[in-house]
Amino acid sequence: MKNSERNFARRIDLTSLQLFVAVCELGSIGRAAEREFIAASAVSKRLAELEAAVDTPLLSRHSRGVTLTPAGENLLHHARSVLFGLEKMQGELSEYAEGVRGHIRIHANISAIVQFLPEDLGAFVAAHGRVKIDLEEHLSAAVAQAVREGAADIGVCHLAESADDSLQNLPYREDRLVLVVPQGHRLASQQQCLFADALDYDIVGLHAGSSIGLAMQRSAARAGRSLRQRIQVTGLDAMCRMIDNGLGIGVLPDRAFALMSGVGALRAVALQDDWARRELRLVARDFSALPATTRLLVEHLTAARPTLQAVA
Repeated sequence: MKNSERNFARRIDLTSLQLFVAVCELGSIGRAAEREFIAASAVSKRLAELEAAVDTPLLSRHSRGVTLTPAGENLLHHARSVLFGLEKMQGELSEYAEGVRGHIRIHANISAIVQFLPEDLGAFVAAHGRVKIDLEEHLSAAVAQAVREGAADIGVCHLAESADDSLQNLPYREDRLVLVVPQGHRLASQQQCLFADALDYDIVGLHAGSSIGLAMQRSAARAGRSLRQRIQVTGLDAMCRMIDNGLGIGVLPDRAFALMSGVGALRAVALQDDWARRELRLVARDFSALPATTRLLVEHLTAARPTLQAVA
C-alpha cells in the first residue's frame, strides 16, 4: 500500500462512514442524529471531517435537509460495501466463537455440483463437522476467474474454456456426455452416435457460455452447420422436462442423467465425439498456500487419485 493510500485509510473512521450513510438514507442530519443517538452537532462535525479527508464536498445542505453531490453518491456506494463487508466478517468470526473450525469458499460448475460434490462434500462435513463450506454455482470460466481474484479458495471446473497459467490445477473426476432424446425419437434406438447426427433437430441447451454449450457450438462449426438451439435453461432438470415435452433434444453428463432418470420418458445415447469425455479439475492459486482446513478438503476430493501432481 502506498503512503498516500495508507494515510487516507487512517483519516477515514468507521463511525463517520456509518453516520454518513445514515444521513444519506434519512436525508437529514437531525433525523440521522436521532436514529444513531448522537448530538446533531457531533454528526455535523464528523461529516465535515469526512469531507476534509476526501478533500471534496459530499453533501449539499439546504433548508429541507441534505442532498448528495456526485462525490457523495460515489462514497455512499463504497461506504455501504465497506460496512456490509464488516458485518459479514463479524458474522463469520462469530461462527468461530461458536465452534466452527474452518471456512472454505468453493465455486463450481453445474456438472460438478449435480454429479459429484453432494456426496463428496457430505462425507467431508461428516468427518469434519465444525467446518463451514460456502458453495456457489458458476460457469467454468467464472469459476477460474473467482479463484484468480480471490473470491473463492478453490474451484471445480472444466479447464478447456477457462485455462489459466496463473492457476494450479489437480484432477478431480471424469464424466461422459450423452445425447438425451424422448423415447420415441428417431435417434432413441441407437446405442451411440456423433453429435453431428443431432444437428438436424432443435436443441435444448444450458447457458450460452456453459462448457457444454461451447462444445456443441464448436462441433457444429466444424461440421459446417448451425446449432438449432431454440431453448436455453439454467438447470439440467429443466432441460430434461423440456425434452420430455417434445421441445428438442439435449446434451448432458451421463451421471447427471442417471440421477434424473425419473424426469420423463427419456433415452440417453452415448456420444462418440472426443469432446464428450471430459475431466473436471480442482483449481487454486497455490494449493500449498491454502489454509489447513482447505488443504484437507483438497486431499479429500482427490483421494481417489493415486498420484496427484499440481500443474503450475
